[in-house]
Order: sequence, then structure tokens, then C-alpha cells
Amino acid sequence: MTQKTAIIIGAGPAGLTAAYELLKRTTIKPIIFEKSFDVGGISKTVNYKGNRIDIGGHRFFSKSDRITNWWQNILPLAGKPAWDDIILSRSVVLSESESAPDPESTDLVMLTRNRLSRIFFLRSFFDYPISLKWHTFNNLGVIKVIKIGFSYIKYKLFPIRNEKTLEDFFINRFGKILYLLFFKDYTEKVWGVPCSKIKPEWGAQRIKELSLKKAVLHAFKNIFFKGSSVSPKNIETTLIEQFTYPKLGPGQLWEEVASQIISMGGEIYFDHTVIGLNILDNTVKSVLIKNNSVGDEKEIYADFAFSTMPVKELIKGIYPPSPIEVMQISEGLIYRDFITVGVLLKRMKIKNETNIPTINNIIPDNWIYVQERDVKLGRIQVFNNWSPYLLKDPDNIWLGLEYFCNEGDELWSKSDSDFASFAIAELEKIDIISKDDVLDSTVIRMPKTYPAYFGTYDQFDIVKDYTDKVGNLFLIGRNGMHKYNNADHSMLSAMVSVDNIVASVDSKENIWAVNTENEYHETK
Repeated sequence: MTQKTAIIIGAGPAGLTAAYELLKRTTIKPIIFEKSFDVGGISKTVNYKGNRIDIGGHRFFSKSDRITNWWQNILPLAGKPAWDDIILSRSVVLSESESAPDPESTDLVMLTRNRLSRIFFLRSFFDYPISLKWHTFNNLGVIKVIKIGFSYIKYKLFPIRNEKTLEDFFINRFGKILYLLFFKDYTEKVWGVPCSKIKPEWGAQRIKELSLKKAVLHAFKNIFFKGSSVSPKNIETTLIEQFTYPKLGPGQLWEEVASQIISMGGEIYFDHTVIGLNILDNTVKSVLIKNNSVGDEKEIYADFAFSTMPVKELIKGIYPPSPIEVMQISEGLIYRDFITVGVLLKRMKIKNETNIPTINNIIPDNWIYVQERDVKLGRIQVFNNWSPYLLKDPDNIWLGLEYFCNEGDELWSKSDSDFASFAIAELEKIDIISKDDVLDSTVIRMPKTYPAYFGTYDQFDIVKDYTDKVGNLFLIGRNGMHKYNNADHSMLSAMVSVDNIVASVDSKENIWAVNTENEYHETK
């Protein structure tokens, strides 16, 4: 009997998870085609002269025990966790008598990290989420604080009844003043359009149940019940204070998964682009592959197909051609692109004014949301605080400056050297660094990083219904589903797809339900 095969488009978290699950749970052989030269997608880790860059920042925290167990099975937790009940299910928590890998003796471990994300606004730091601390009131001033309070109360008593935009979503949960101060400008940097032009689904996808009330309650809990354990299912991810993280960055986990896939008999081909799917009687019969390095094309027959490629590109390649309406909607889908500038420094100009101890007394943040309106810079990662092992020389400071743009626009079109100079000048402008302390820099571009909830997104169900009718085709992952998923949600979409194959379930609604049901909720 001929072994069945599954063609998997893309070697990001969803594609690799699908391949791993197929090999562990079925006799189906996965064959992955990845158009780049590495694994991990936007969860990859780039090694620049021994300094590693995490594209976008990836906290390993999930409300799904299935996901946390899966991560820990690939990379065990280093050392005895001090917060067993917060992040990991009991099945992977070490008892006092058990030993754990030493991060100094092996690279294949997860570290426990403290989480701190702050907002940089008015050349000052604000807690994220906003906290009830003296420096918050001091930085804002009494008048702004009073306005925030009255604005919040107003929209709690008289909310916008029909939330039509992301702006409505934010105002209902935080009040108009807080929205204008801390959400509007940053969100519009991310998407490049006004919040009044974005569907509220983005907020439902990424913010979910977080509100000013929950942030305030969390602050009081920390004051009066600090040290008490909290179930991950009952905490908003925006409020988490610790998470796990691969010693050498998120790409390390996916490199290890790829290695295990190959050792179990799966195949991964790099620099290969899927350019077409042949569909007959609502079944994928074969996939057309292009070897980019030599230009050759070949047709491969498939029993199953998993797609993580952008929906716009998938629909273009379907033969016979998709219905006109489906093609028009997919063509109207919009993506936001992403540029990271890695900057290596001797020191930072801005000082650590917290009581949190850090190596070399640098600021303790994992990342900083830049709300300042006079720069295009969106976010700053401090890689030292994700993992000290990301740096070649721990005495240096390694930053990731993050920009949101559109392919072909003014930012995207800058040369790497011009973009690096531009980014360093912006960082100096807001008094974070002095350019004289810069040792080196690099620029990394990631197209189609964020599927947008505008354009023709409000008609996306027509595309979804069309692809769902193709019985052996599974759309998974962030771009595959045109859904702003985190890595754990992308993984779950792959796992649930394999569940359906194993159980011979025809409906795909449970795949699309990932990150909409309470069990899967995780916030930005």
C-alpha cells in the first residue's frame, strides 16, 4: 500500500507543528516546502555576527496546556521554576527531588524570564498596562488623570452601542482620553491607517477581555496578594509577569522541531515556492512546486495539503481558477510589513530608574512601546532582557528597533545603510542612546507579517467557505488563515487540523474557532 503524503506550504510554527503531529500520530508522510532558507517564519531567530535577533519578540506563554506541554517536550525548562502554578500545567512541573537541565551545560532549554513592557511617552516611561503608581500620576499630571477617570466612567455608563471600528472598541474599554493618549498613535503606527478605519475584530483578536477595570484589579492584587499563584487560564496575557523563553531565541525551538521532523522521516525543502494547487471535485490532487535556485518546476501528488502561505497568493495559484468573487476578495486582502534594525551598543543614554536589578544597570524592559509622535519607531526590544545568551558579548547592549510599513513605501524603499542611520537617529532624538555609543547595526525585512482587518477583510468568510469545501486542504497559521494569531494559536490550528484527519471529521469550524473560544484566549 502506497504511503499517503501531506504537502505542507511553509516551515513556520503552524507548518512545522502540522508535520510533527502527523509523524507522531499518523502514517502520513509530511513534505514541507519553504520559500526562504530557514525555518520559523516570523518566529525565527537571526544570528548576526553571534548576536541573535528575535523577530517581533515571542513570549512563550499560553492558556492551552496542550501547547505548554508541547513546548516543554521539545525544550525542557532549565532549573526549578519558582512559579509552578502560573504558567505550566502540573504534568511538566518538576518536583523538588527532580533535576533540570543547566543552561550553562546545554543550549536545548527554556529559561524562566521576568516580563516587563512599558510605554515610552512624553520622554517618560509608563507601565503597560497603566498602573496605579505615583510615577503614573506624576508623569501625566493631576488634570490628565482626572480627565481619564471621568472619560472612563462616561463610556462605562454610556458606551458606544454598536462597535463598528477599532476606535469604538478601545473607547468602550478605556475611555476616550486614555485611548487618545496611549492607544491611538501606536496602533496607527502598526497599521498605517486610522483606528476609525479598522474593524473591531482586531481588538477582539488581540485585546479581548483586558480593560482598565481589569488592569486596576490586577494592580490591587499585586499589592495585597503578591506571591499568590494564579492559573494561566484566569490571567490576561498583557498582565503576565513571567514567561518561558528558549535560551537562544524562539528560532532555536523551531530548528529543533525541524531536526526531529527529518529524523522521523519527514522532508523539508528550502528555497522552494508553491506556485499552484490543482483541485478536482473539491479535492487537492497535486501541488506545483518551483525550485527557486534553478528555476525548475515539478508537480507533486498529495493526499492532503496544509497552507500557511498568504491567502492572496494561495488563491492566485488554484487551478481551475477560483470564482471571480473569491479572487477579487483575496486580491483585496491587505498585509502590513515589518522591519527590525538590530543595534549593538556600548551603553544606553537612558538609565535604569527602577528598583529592578539588571546586568550593567540597563533598563529592565523586554520591549518598549514607543508612543512618541515625532518618530516612526514603533517598538524597542532589549534582547539582553529576553536572554543574556542572545549576545556574543554580555557587556554590550543589543537592541531591536521595530518599524511597521508597507512593501514599496518610503520606509521599505530605503537602503539598509540609510535605514539603519535613520533608525539610530530616531533613537537618539528621543534620548534613548547616543549615536557615538553604536558599535554595529543590521536591517532585517519581513514582508506580510501582519494580516490586516481592513481592505476586503469584512468579506473574508466568502473565501473561507470556498476553501473549506476542499476536503483535504487545511488553511492554518497567521497568514494561512488571514488571522492575527500568536504562535500558540497558529500551532493549535495545525494540531486541530491533524485531530480532524485522525478522527475523519469533515467540518473545519473547530480550526477557525482557535483563538476565539475562551480556552485559547491570549492577548497582545
